Amino acid sequence: MELWCNQKSLHSFPDSKHVINMDNQSTLTEFILLGFNVSQNYKNLIFVIFLITYVITVTGNILIFGLVCSSNSLHTPMYVLLCNLSLSEIFFTTTTAPNMMHLVLNDIKKMSLAGCLIQLYLFASLATTDCLLLAVMSYDRYLAICNSLRYNSLIDISLCIKMAIWCWAAGFGFMFTLVVRVGNLRFCGPKYIDHFMCDFSPIITLSCSDTSTVQIQSFILTVIVVLLPFMIIIVSYMFILGTIFSISSVIRRQKVFSTCSSHLMVVSMYYGTLLAIYLAPSKGQSTNVNKIFSLLYTVVTPLFNPIIYGLRSKEIQQTLIITLSKCYSLFYKRSLK
Repeated sequence: MELWCNQKSLHSFPDSKHVINMDNQSTLTEFILLGFNVSQNYKNLIFVIFLITYVITVTGNILIFGLVCSSNSLHTPMYVLLCNLSLSEIFFTTTTAPNMMHLVLNDIKKMSLAGCLIQLYLFASLATTDCLLLAVMSYDRYLAICNSLRYNSLIDISLCIKMAIWCWAAGFGFMFTLVVRVGNLRFCGPKYIDHFMCDFSPIITLSCSDTSTVQIQSFILTVIVVLLPFMIIIVSYMFILGTIFSISSVIRRQKVFSTCSSHLMVVSMYYGTLLAIYLAPSKGQSTNVNKIFSLLYTVVTPLFNPIIYGLRSKEIQQTLIITLSKCYSLFYKRSLK
């Protein structure tokens, strides 16, 4: 292990003075994110695109969160879970978007080891929470379609709140132990991370400690918090589709499918990009391709969540119209005074 660490240090610092004083350098406490290799002519344009996307994402998810919390008509299990998903997406995109915009304008960004670990912890925990919430939402749709007569007796607001709390607690609890182990690793150099965020794989590759235990733990957690919820979603939709296809009326079949189509679209986008990043072979995959998939996962998916539910949910549309009408009436009355 020491030989491997020395070889990495020699490669990174070819000057003889660095080799002699290698032991005095100890562990790295700072990393440099390289971000995007963008032409100077396009930097401002890309920054504006990221900024607009971030503002729309946060505004849209805050809007859904506010509508669900303020409207009694939306106090149903499905919308309570959607409210939690929107809150998670707000925090999720905020952990990466500001750094991304900084990197576009400044090419590189220095981050301390502690800052990198905090970003990794928040990013991984919120991603895990999203996976668990999407699985619970699929179970809710399964009960609503396949057990419609017993739906109200099987699930209610109280149970949904408890499941949502469990999703948040599990997401942050599972990732805490992993990030603590990553923080205990030794980093000898190089200190450059060719990415726009401190993700697990780029950080692990810079360690000169034995990472086998951490990687095994990461694999086990991935199975538990990513693949297991994904299997729950697949099984739920197998039963859902079976029930839908058994309906003889085409109109009723379309009506029933519309109750879960928004969730199915969000799941497809979310897990499509997630599996492309973490399950695709890393060998032969360029860094730029990985960054593109990561962009889709961290920026595009949270953006489409409020758009899909806003456009396809009549309840949210009606609630939004009523809320805007009340706000307009209140503003109009005040202006007359």
